[in-house]
Amino acid sequence: MKNLFYRSIMLLTILYFALSSSMNAQADQKKDEKQFTSLWEGKLNISNVSLKLVLKTFKNDDGTLGAYLDSPDQGAKNIPATSITMTEDSLKFAVQSIGASFTGKIYKDSSLIKGTFTQRTLSLPLELKKIDKLTEIKRPQEPKKPYPYNDEDVTFENKSANIALAGSFTYPKGEGKFPAVVLVTGSGPQDRDETLGGGINHKPFLVLADYLTRNGIAVLRYDDRGIGKSKGNFATATSADFATDAEAAVEYLKTRKEVDPKKIGVAGHSEGGLIAPMVAVNSNDVSYIVLLAGPGLPGKDILLIQGRLIGNANGGKEEEINKSMKLNEKIYDIVLSEEDNSTAEKKIKAAYEEFYNTLGAAEKKEADAQKPMVEQSFKQLTSPWFRFFLRFDPRPTLENVTVPVLALNGEKDLQVPPKEDLAEIEKALKAGGNKNFKTILLPNLNHLFQTAKTGSPAEYGTIEETFSPDAMKIIKDWILNVTK
Repeated sequence: MKNLFYRSIMLLTILYFALSSSMNAQADQKKDEKQFTSLWEGKLNISNVSLKLVLKTFKNDDGTLGAYLDSPDQGAKNIPATSITMTEDSLKFAVQSIGASFTGKIYKDSSLIKGTFTQRTLSLPLELKKIDKLTEIKRPQEPKKPYPYNDEDVTFENKSANIALAGSFTYPKGEGKFPAVVLVTGSGPQDRDETLGGGINHKPFLVLADYLTRNGIAVLRYDDRGIGKSKGNFATATSADFATDAEAAVEYLKTRKEVDPKKIGVAGHSEGGLIAPMVAVNSNDVSYIVLLAGPGLPGKDILLIQGRLIGNANGGKEEEINKSMKLNEKIYDIVLSEEDNSTAEKKIKAAYEEFYNTLGAAEKKEADAQKPMVEQSFKQLTSPWFRFFLRFDPRPTLENVTVPVLALNGEKDLQVPPKEDLAEIEKALKAGGNKNFKTILLPNLNHLFQTAKTGSPAEYGTIEETFSPDAMKIIKDWILNVTK
């Protein structure tokens, strides 16, 4: 998911699905906050979503003025301004990488700037107020130490891959063997807390693990291979590889005296919800699984539906979205049919050039500004992970799951289409003869299980809530019930 305060005209789905990877890919961050000569903050209202913007100015070595633009709600930080001019009564700046510019008039003793923010075809009023320091982001659900339970840093080995994984194991105080759950992250390089970086700063797995442990359930969460303190190579791994990491986590829990080995489950979010059924089928030690916005459709189908949903939510024109979806489907078919990466990339570029030539002058200008991002996405489209995800159909695996299953989706999830996926998950479980499962569509919740207005990824950072208490209670009650 690239910076969301522009509207992409192509490749919508690949831009939005790998949420965490782009959150961790920040722009130039050489300037320390203390070096900024002034800070300006404002809000941009787009399609019922209010996005905070921060302009940070500084002096270059040659004495000229420079600036960075932040979109904290989207995790975009230190996007360099291409040009900036500030006088006693006016401010102008441009950010070429996102096709944006601003022209405004300075008021009230240089503490307020009123003007217009333009981004390609979008033009919106924007007021910037001078601030002394950046606004602190509130995340009230994040637990603070000391915790009322045991919290250990642990390492365990994935013997089949010959890598060591690192994580946190939390378990209630007192004697006894507790039910336990392994938390498996969503797509992109994730740490054990499933942290959304940049200015979003939500840690869904930290909040969920804290809640479950306080309520009598031991939790193991871990850094993805190659991320944080875990070893291994993330870039070459597929969902099937990540499933072996989760199996190793289950094996580790069996060695812990605090855990009841007959009450170990796996809970996966997003891609983790695709991985959890794999683990349940491959391991005899998994007694239940929880699918949090887990896929029930093949990857290609999810991405096409997702692109349309997010395009609509972010105010895209129907004609523009239809063009993107037609191009996306053509590109996905190339990836599915052409195994050689070099040949596939050439065909993808040709498909894009054909698409580009159908655009008008204004659209071509917009596409040109996105060229570096587009070219980078061509490589992502032929990665092992994306190839696997695009063709993988989770339904045959779900048909072989015999342990109890809880599947939750937020009604406003735009990344994993909730109604379609829950319906397919239920159908597959029934086809396989599984009678102990529950599927729940939770009203007003988004892909991260936050209470949301629209469900757009652009909202994630604007919401203080990290994980709906109602959703966590459902998860806790169900786990305690199936493990009693």
